[in-house]
Amino acid sequence: MDIEVLGALSAREHGISVAPTAPKPRQVLALLALHADRVVQVSSLIEELWDDEPPRSARTTLQTYVLQLRELIGEALAKAGEEHVTAKDILVTLPGGYRLDTRGGRVDFREFERQAGAGYRAMDAEDFSGAARRLREALSLWTGSALADVTAGSRIGLEVKRLEETRLCALDQRIEADLRLGRHRELLSELTVLVNRHRLHENLHGQFMVALHRSGRRGEALGVYQRLRTTLVRELGLEPSATLSRLQRSILMAGPEAVAARGPEVTGPAV
Repeated sequence: MDIEVLGALSAREHGISVAPTAPKPRQVLALLALHADRVVQVSSLIEELWDDEPPRSARTTLQTYVLQLRELIGEALAKAGEEHVTAKDILVTLPGGYRLDTRGGRVDFREFERQAGAGYRAMDAEDFSGAARRLREALSLWTGSALADVTAGSRIGLEVKRLEETRLCALDQRIEADLRLGRHRELLSELTVLVNRHRLHENLHGQFMVALHRSGRRGEALGVYQRLRTTLVRELGLEPSATLSRLQRSILMAGPEAVAARGPEVTGPAV
């Protein structure tokens, strides 16, 4: 089974969709997909579907949703002419829970983690060209927000936040690699969008400052710092980090060529 969660939910057996359209069964499939090839406890599925107010019929209703998923899987297997595997072999019942077996199929978030990991290792080795390429390939697997078309309960919500954070980390490092390769002008339009989307993320603002300054736009770079500082003070009661403040001072005092080739490497909360 091939699974995609980095955008709209997709689950395909032999290329045939097995994703239901009804919201609750779709939620069940999404949580199983996020933990593909691992057991998901019945209690976790019930919490996802009904939070802390499950109906008395919760377990029976969950079993109904599992049966609906198996019907779709069985239809896909029949269309593909696979006779020696049943839907129960793919959506497996185990003591206390269920497991969705991919049988070696492609899982997009695992491919993303693999590619991003290779990018991080390239960064550590100062292979910035290789890092930018690997991280760009990893990020290309995303087609939208994670599970954008699934109603998320508490369990899926946490997983979505985790995935979105891994996406932001990979994006941050890809931009860092591009800065190290002297691609500051090419980054300006992208960073303009990103700093407006992530208004409290210090690293992205620092990278935008570096890109603007190297492009001869010193005043705009300093303006980015002032806007971030105003936002941090107003919304969190915090001053910018020492690293970002040092970057601001270096821009105030130096010409474009004096800003270090390495990006600012500051961290901050993502919003």
